[in-house]
Amino acid sequence: MTGRRLRLFGRGPADRRPDSAGAAVSPAPVLESERPVVPPPGQAPALTIDALGRKCPIPIIMLAEQIRDVPLGAVVAVLADDPAAYTDIPSWCVMKSQEFAGYTELSRGWALFVRRTL
Repeated sequence: MTGRRLRLFGRGPADRRPDSAGAAVSPAPVLESERPVVPPPGQAPALTIDALGRKCPIPIIMLAEQIRDVPLGAVVAVLADDPAAYTDIPSWCVMKSQEFAGYTELSRGWALFVRRTL
């Protein structure tokens, strides 16, 4: 696999971004306590998929692979910061007959909630 593919599929180091002086700096790790995931009223997520830092279509691929692991009616939370995921996950739910149960804004991205119906 190429270096780009390794990073896309989460098997390599995270991209390094230059700071204002031009030196490469690693992105600051996001602690679990900094990501409050507030589920839709009435149900806690049965599964949380952490797709932060991943670009489209990886969050959708991760959701499609793992939604089968939760029981019918359960909620899956997808943590994503790619703007494409914000629009693509609700569209994917319509195409795949799943229920988009809402979202919560996080300090970095969103927690998008999907209720498994099939």
